[in-house]
Amino acid sequence: MKLEMKTILDEAAIRRALTRIAHEIIERNKGVSETVLVGIRTRGIYLAKRLAERIHQIEGQQVPVGELDITLYRDDLTEKTEQPEVRDSDLPVSIHGKTVVLVDDVLFTGRTVRAAMDALIDQGRPKMIQLAVLVDRGHRELPIRPDYIGKNVPTSQSEVVTVTVAEIDLQDQVMIRK
Repeated sequence: MKLEMKTILDEAAIRRALTRIAHEIIERNKGVSETVLVGIRTRGIYLAKRLAERIHQIEGQQVPVGELDITLYRDDLTEKTEQPEVRDSDLPVSIHGKTVVLVDDVLFTGRTVRAAMDALIDQGRPKMIQLAVLVDRGHRELPIRPDYIGKNVPTSQSEVVTVTVAEIDLQDQVMIRK
């Protein structure tokens, strides 16, 4: 059986989606003065940094960008690996009373986002948590819904969505494998 890979977002489409999400974040929050972007490791971090750049270009205002490692908060930790690699989360400012926009590459079951919310709450008490994802592929197991979506991609359970970013993978694209 041959694996079929199909590109669903190329570099230009990813750039447009992130620019649109940046505008939506600014509009929904009436500016970004009390906003912190927090990328979920690994690719969410790079997407959050790109969103911060877009917001700066649009509003002329710097938005703090944090990194969140959710390894120890996962409910499937024992299924994933014997010895998980844990890295520190890095939040450059206090999130207490702020609007935190969690950023991730793909939203699937919702379990990663639930773990990220648990990790965030351990860091402080945000006024609000919003969710921005590049791809929403459906199949939620938890009642989690993104506030900002780059692209909805209905998938089957057997399909795999892969996001690559230039900072790690030398190329920006989103592919689906059937």
